[in-house]
Amino acid sequence: MDTSTASPSTSLAAFTVADHAPSLAESALAYARADIPVFPCVPGCKPPMTGAGYKSATTDPDRVAAWWNARPDANIGIPTGEPSGLDVVDIDLHGGVSGRPTFERARDARLVDGWMWSVQTPSGGLHVYFPHAAGVSQRCWTTAAHIDFRGDGGYVVAPPSRIAFDRDHSAVYAMNAVSTEPDHPVDAAALRRFIDPPRPPGTAGLIPRRGRALDDLVGWVERRGPGTRNSGLFWAACEMARHGYSHDSALASLGPAALRAGLEEREIATTVGSAFRRQPPLQSSPNPAGTDAREGMSL
Repeated sequence: MDTSTASPSTSLAAFTVADHAPSLAESALAYARADIPVFPCVPGCKPPMTGAGYKSATTDPDRVAAWWNARPDANIGIPTGEPSGLDVVDIDLHGGVSGRPTFERARDARLVDGWMWSVQTPSGGLHVYFPHAAGVSQRCWTTAAHIDFRGDGGYVVAPPSRIAFDRDHSAVYAMNAVSTEPDHPVDAAALRRFIDPPRPPGTAGLIPRRGRALDDLVGWVERRGPGTRNSGLFWAACEMARHGYSHDSALASLGPAALRAGLEEREIATTVGSAFRRQPPLQSSPNPAGTDAREGMSL
């Protein structure tokens, strides 16, 4: 598999050209000529057409031309991570539930502020592109919060590929926005911990079923320090939502504790609201890394 030597500006130019090219073949060649390796995917779908999948990606224009001469309607796959020099945060939209509120929380925490451009996906989601840090391996992962990461070992379908939903309906991947801020690689591990934090041992008593457990949860939120306050409040609000508490009762219980921890009222309202929009109800209760509420254990 070829490895990209394209700069971020060259990659952006290639995406812009490909987005407006008159055919998928010419779009694929635009990527390849910019040193972004590509491979064909099933027309109207996402699976690779080649036996080696994303590992067959190449920047060889003759090979690319041969693929798309054979299947002019093939979609365009781009391997993420080291091969292309591009990492992607995938914001999904499924069943009316979007990962955008979670992404906005991560943006407020300055975990995704180095993006370069975004692509609107056929389902209404977004692919947000970041430069890949050379020599740093960041593997793909997925979360239940409708935010996924595509890095080493993964791929994305690129503009202007088309997804067919049925015989009469389809939609394309299309350029959405270009950032005017300085770009930098995303810390995928930090982003995952923020979105789907690991649960420390010994926190079962924090789950707010009845009585004292809710008091423990409120006290735990109050003791969150910088870097864990927002994610701690989000987790606690998700727990209350999952156990049948109303939005208003969660805000009334957790809001004063979060204020004492140092969060502002507007951020508290946004975070609790985001937790209660996270549907269907959580199947697990991940707790952000921090300090155990009762034992004072540093995790």
